[in-house]
Order: sequence, then structure tokens, then C-alpha cells
Amino acid sequence: MSNLSSRAEQLAAFDRLLTIMDELRAQCPWDKKQTTESLRHLTIEETFELSDAILEGNPEEIKKELGDILLHIVFYAKIGSEEGNFDMASLIHSLCEKLIRRHPHIYGDTIAQDEETVKQNWEKIKLQEKGNVSVLGGVPKSLPAVIKAMRIQEKARGVGFDWEEKHQVWEKVEEEMQEFKEEFNAAEDKEIDKEKATGEFGDLLFSLINYARFIEINPEEALERTNLKFIKRFQYLENAARQAGKNLSEMTLAEMDVYWNEAKKK
Repeated sequence: MSNLSSRAEQLAAFDRLLTIMDELRAQCPWDKKQTTESLRHLTIEETFELSDAILEGNPEEIKKELGDILLHIVFYAKIGSEEGNFDMASLIHSLCEKLIRRHPHIYGDTIAQDEETVKQNWEKIKLQEKGNVSVLGGVPKSLPAVIKAMRIQEKARGVGFDWEEKHQVWEKVEEEMQEFKEEFNAAEDKEIDKEKATGEFGDLLFSLINYARFIEINPEEALERTNLKFIKRFQYLENAARQAGKNLSEMTLAEMDVYWNEAKKK
């Protein structure tokens, strides 16, 4: 039996949430004190928790975290209505109007038969709407660097500024790697120019992210998978050492490698 609800049931559930938000805002000491500023860092935290649930592939956790984010949206709308700036209806209508504007291939006469054209149209319309002087003006300054690099590259591609073939992008990766190697040879034991090394390493990372985009790999997701894999193996190493009555800080690297190699087979 399907656990999916009808449109009427969904609307009733949303109405129930709005009513509960009204009651909490009027009666709960904590909810009454909140502002958009006080909620901001909590919203960011909830977004990362949703990200964790998605990476874990846990539908129940995804549902829970989406609920928490929905609560925050409703909360912001409630505060907006109290301040006379916007309410849930105007927020949703504004979103609907934006979606219609940015999908002229669905609601207008524009033709877009592939995803790439849709993305290019979206970026062009977005640029017109916001009146940004730069295509890159819409990239949030506080985005994490890897995600920011992805968005910068995607936006540049949206106006046609991009490599044509993926082999060209890989050649750029190799070029940046060679430059980094020549400048900061690992075999040499001399002190390096940290400022210059940071710049060159940034160029190398940017080119790798660019190549990942060309072969349709999300570099943020790829790095996070590696992070999780490392954590899992390192925790196996910790547990195995503990069970053997050993302390990691007192073990040699060769001793730790034995457990590490065991972890890789798990």
C-alpha cells in the first residue's frame, strides 16, 4: 500500500503546520524570541544535517531533516509577515513566478531540448533579473571553496566561456600539476614560498574541479566520500589497536599500517 498522500491531504498537512507555527510563535518562550538572525546559523546546521542524511542514503533521516528545513522556512515567513515584509503566500507566489520566468521552454516559446540549453537560459534570465554587472555576481561569497569553484565554472559556461573538449581540460590539469611540481619539488628539502605555493595549489585544485565537472563528477561529493572512507578506516584502526591493548600514539607507522591494510579489505 502506498504511503503517498493526495494533494488535498498535502494541503491540509501544510495548513496544520502553519497553524502550529502561529501557536508556537504566540505561546512558546523560545519561539517568541527568535529572529531571522538567530535562526540563520541553525538553518545552516540543518542544511548540513540534510546533506549527511542524503549521503547516507537514509530515506527516513532525509524526511526528518527536510521537515526541519521546512519548519525554518515557515518560521522565516511568519517573522516576515509580522514585520510586514512578506508572508507564506507572497513567498510561494514569488517562487512560482520565478520558476515560470526561468522555464520559457515550458511556459513560453523558447525551445530547449537538452539540459545544457536549459542551464544556459536559466543563467541568462537570472542575470537579467538581478541586474548583476558580472555573470559571477550571483555566486554567494560565503560558499565553501569547492562548491564556489563549481558554481563559478557553471556560470561562466552558461554564457559560453568554457573549454570545448574534455581533453583540453585534462591538459590544463597536467600543466598545473607540472608547474606545481617544478616550483615545489617534493624531492628538494628547501623552504618553500608558502604564499606562492598556496596560489599554485589553488590553480591545481581549480583545474581538477573543472575536469570533474566535464566528466559529470561532483567534486564536493567525491571528496566527502573519501572523507567518510578515511574516517571509517581510521576508526577501524583505533578499535583494532584498542582491542590489542595498544595506544596509537605509542605505535610505529608500520604497526598502524597493518591495521590500516586490514581496514581497506573491509
